[in-house]
Amino acid sequence: MMELRRRTLDQIRVGEKLPDLSIPVTATSVVLGALASRDWRPMHHDKDFAQQRNGVRHIFVNTPHNAAYFERYITDWTGPYGRLGRIQFRMKDSVFPGDTMVFRGEVCQVETDDLGCGWVELDLSLEVEGRTTTSCKARVAVPVDENDNPWKRTGKAWKP
Repeated sequence: MMELRRRTLDQIRVGEKLPDLSIPVTATSVVLGALASRDWRPMHHDKDFAQQRNGVRHIFVNTPHNAAYFERYITDWTGPYGRLGRIQFRMKDSVFPGDTMVFRGEVCQVETDDLGCGWVELDLSLEVEGRTTTSCKARVAVPVDENDNPWKRTGKAWKP
């Protein structure tokens, strides 16, 4: 598990690698993720349906649950003041019980916008057994200094 800390913009550099995060996947975690996102489709909780109707080996992680894992990975790295501005990802393959998800990331841009908000662009991936199952790009606001809090930005002061 990553060390929880409060990162500020001056501590982040282009090319910086985020620490890997490994998460084992169980049938229970797949089902709970589907339930939490109110996704009642059977391929996320009924193994027989998933195998017979979808032709896959087991139930699999759904899209909102996949997004939530990326959000966790990002905010574990930024600390509690990191605020997701945008996220875009592409699921290339499914994640099943018995898999171990490995999240990896790299900082590709660091900037301050015209309103003084600090932004970090991230290239992220979710890998299982060395293959990328999901690629992701994210834009996250981080404090520019110890007195800043992107969560307090609203209205015209928040331009993700």
